[in-house]
Amino acid sequence: MKIRSILVVDDDENDQFICEYTISRYDPGITVLKAYDGAEALKLLRTQTPSAIILDINMPIMNGFEFLDHYAREFHVHAPVVAMLTSSHLDADRQRALKYRFVRSFFQKPLKQADIAVMAELLGAETR
Repeated sequence: MKIRSILVVDDDENDQFICEYTISRYDPGITVLKAYDGAEALKLLRTQTPSAIILDINMPIMNGFEFLDHYAREFHVHAPVVAMLTSSHLDADRQRALKYRFVRSFFQKPLKQADIAVMAELLGAETR
């Protein structure tokens, strides 16, 4: 399966820019969808299902863990890969995120092309 689109959920515009740039360098054909908090992401997901979601933990309005709780309850079909992208180095955050069956990866900021390659492998896509 090819990565067609990735939803980036992060409140920081600089991190959004880095993600979009890194994704476009990896594969310019990937559509990047953006949400700046979990609530905005849930609204977008009611109309679109991306191939993958990159999710920050610390955000206002609805943080990453609150998003995961709502996402698990509200949606029966999940993006094949949800990856946490955070500056948190806490193993407790990693373990908490990975309890959700649809969370498949946990990356440290900033996003790297190697992280996208891991996501592609998880989707069964050919990697570079």
